[in-house]
Amino acid sequence: MRPASTPRSPVTARVFVQRFSSTPRGARLARHLAVQRLHAWGVPYGSAVSDTAALLVAELTANAVTHGRVPGRDIEVLLRLDAYTLRIDVSDSRGECRPAGPEGTAVAAPDAEGGRGLLLVDALADRWGVLDRVPVGKTVRAELDLRGR
Repeated sequence: MRPASTPRSPVTARVFVQRFSSTPRGARLARHLAVQRLHAWGVPYGSAVSDTAALLVAELTANAVTHGRVPGRDIEVLLRLDAYTLRIDVSDSRGECRPAGPEGTAVAAPDAEGGRGLLLVDALADRWGVLDRVPVGKTVRAELDLRGR
């Protein structure tokens, strides 16, 4: 006789990885494909998680093509969804051009035309950070906790 088992959350993780051209068009396509993939995984268009993920992918890919662009090199977007967390990784080839991370996010001057993107990431993501990318480059990771959303 087998003992009664305790119900558990599924451990399956869904993963999407795609490279995009390091251009504004590539960043736009990344955002569109990210919300499309989330919808296919059961995160409906227009939901809070989908809209937040779209903003995070848009900002991180825009930063990658603006500040991390190396001619001839693509950016890479990874989405990982499990029962608890959505992780968004955006990687580029410029490791020397690194944002400070959550503890060093600077506030832009009121009249500045840019410099607010990582403040948006900081406000929307439950966690975010900058990681080294092997063999070259960096990855900016943002995570959304799905519990309570």
